Amino acid sequence: MTVEIHGFYEPRFEEMKETFHQNFKDGLEVGASCAVTINGKYVVDIWAGYKDAAKTKPWEKDTIVNAYSSTKVMTTLGVLILVDRGLLDVEQPVAKYWPEFAQNGKEKLPVKYL
Repeated sequence: MTVEIHGFYEPRFEEMKETFHQNFKDGLEVGASCAVTINGKYVVDIWAGYKDAAKTKPWEKDTIVNAYSSTKVMTTLGVLILVDRGLLDVEQPVAKYWPEFAQNGKEKLPVKYL
């Protein structure tokens, strides 16, 4: 399958671009984009393929997509910062920090389970 990769990438990200392209060759993508910034500067901004399974609408630079579970990473990082600073103990019950959580048998559920 021939897929044209649009956009730009710094030469040091050639392997990343090739991996992105390989996903199309292997039939793993219909359409996709990837953007990477380092210190606020775009170093990769590429896209390819189609918006629809019928392959009638090309993927564009500004194609809108759903972002699933993106807040889980940020929540985890925030929790780890609190643990590192000694402000949160994952062995303690959630109710120690959030008293309203202690309902319906969840009184002793430790933070680490969340």
